[in-house]
Amino acid sequence: MLQKLYIRNYAIIDELTLDFDPTMNVITGETGAGKSIILGALSLILGERADTSVLINRNEKSIVEAVFHTKDNAAFNRLLQAADLDVEDHTIIRREINPGGKSRAFINDTPVTLSVLNQLSSVLVELHRQFDLHAIEQQDFLYDVIDAVADTLEERHRYRQLFQDYKNDLNTYQQLSVSQQQWQKEADYKQFLLEELEQANLSPDELETAATTLKQLGHAEQIMSSLNLVYHGLETAEQPLNQELKRMLQQLQGLSSVLPEADGLAQRMESALLELEDIAAETLSLQEKVEMDPAQLQLLQERIDMGYRLLKKHGLNTTTELLQLQEQLQQELNERSGVTEQLAALQKTIDQQEQELRRVAGTLSKHRSKALPVFEQQINNLLKGIGMPDALLRITLTATSTLHEQGTDELHFLLDANKSGNFQAVQKAASGGELSRIMLCIKALTAKALHLPTLIFDEIDTGISGEAAQQVGLLLQDLGQYHQVVCITHLPQVAGKGSKHFFVFKSAGEGTEQIKTRLRVLNAEERVTIIAQMIGGDQPSRAAIEHAREMVRTPSGIA
Repeated sequence: MLQKLYIRNYAIIDELTLDFDPTMNVITGETGAGKSIILGALSLILGERADTSVLINRNEKSIVEAVFHTKDNAAFNRLLQAADLDVEDHTIIRREINPGGKSRAFINDTPVTLSVLNQLSSVLVELHRQFDLHAIEQQDFLYDVIDAVADTLEERHRYRQLFQDYKNDLNTYQQLSVSQQQWQKEADYKQFLLEELEQANLSPDELETAATTLKQLGHAEQIMSSLNLVYHGLETAEQPLNQELKRMLQQLQGLSSVLPEADGLAQRMESALLELEDIAAETLSLQEKVEMDPAQLQLLQERIDMGYRLLKKHGLNTTTELLQLQEQLQQELNERSGVTEQLAALQKTIDQQEQELRRVAGTLSKHRSKALPVFEQQINNLLKGIGMPDALLRITLTATSTLHEQGTDELHFLLDANKSGNFQAVQKAASGGELSRIMLCIKALTAKALHLPTLIFDEIDTGISGEAAQQVGLLLQDLGQYHQVVCITHLPQVAGKGSKHFFVFKSAGEGTEQIKTRLRVLNAEERVTIIAQMIGGDQPSRAAIEHAREMVRTPSGIA
């Protein structure tokens, strides 16, 4: 709900503050007094672009600020959270236009872009001006209307939740399916790579060990010759070294009784002999391990060639890396093997969702079709009463097989404005004033069921008078019982129905001849006077005054 509008340094308004009533507010005044300028300022709050041409004082910035009560506005608060803005009980929207031409927008003192401002403010205010087609062109609004009169808003809400789940699952299925198709192109090749590695049957560090072994086999003769020479010198020569050392050891040991110092030399000699005997034994053992088998040499060469080919193919360096690749390929193939089952389960869920959606959509369509004739008749009766006697509104509901966010129906609001038999989309067939009145009729019939933003009607009374104007006033008054309404009007029949009456006029500023827009809230007697002047001119007759008094008299007796 719009609580307050503050305007400063805008067009011919130096400073104005409007405190609105939660029901029906009317704004009247002479032509050119500034009523439309107030709407122009409000349009800045709705996200329209601005320029410095609106500045009265070129040395000061222009400010337009609106205060809304938004504590219970769930849709608006969700948008605030989505825009990462604080949720407050009251929301202050401000626009500033600097003399340099820069325009800024704020929501609760946080800077926002015009696109964010436009999105958020559209939930708070709906402005109806001539040729303003926003609402009637919104398919969501048209379905809101039909479901309000068919009493299927809750059923449609349930349908839309189901539909969102269906769309999410369908999107997931499509992404998985595309991924699976792309993967399948790679799967065969990866399976081939895996099988190739499995057939190689490599063991940890096998290639590195085989390379060392092969190098040894390639020098087997040299190794055997050297080992044999060492062993021969130590153990099997004509005078083996170890035998000579034993004799030397015996000589030293024989001196220990007469030369105690020889005992230490004997111990050292014994240690050397033991070490050389151990060396001889190990050289013999190594000779036994060195193989001269050409078949073994060929087998090792083949394993190494196969391993190096795999290393080069995959750009790797070690046996360990090849085994890690084998494990990775196996894991990837195992993981993807479950996608087929996942797709099958998801398809089953989607089929069940679609079946339920079509059932609910069929129920919606049935109730909508039943409610349409009565609703059409009600609107057409209202149109005749508000100055459109030749207009005929037709609402078409066409069943289709396509599921969409509103069901399976295609909905169109058509108008024949002149009994021509030619029905066209309402936004094409209706004039600006007619479109505003059609919207008024629609919203008056759905006021109890729909949550609507603040409704602002400008020039809704264009081209009507008398009883038609009276009926427009009554519709606005009824609408104001459920939603906040602001109406700029030239008609006394409409002005008399307001719960709060703003009067806009022009006067010269103090100490200057410059004309400025002024505004005051009328009390009961002032309302009678102003409305009487709207009926009979600046000097209204007694009859005009009594007529005006009757117009502002409410069912509660308040004038």
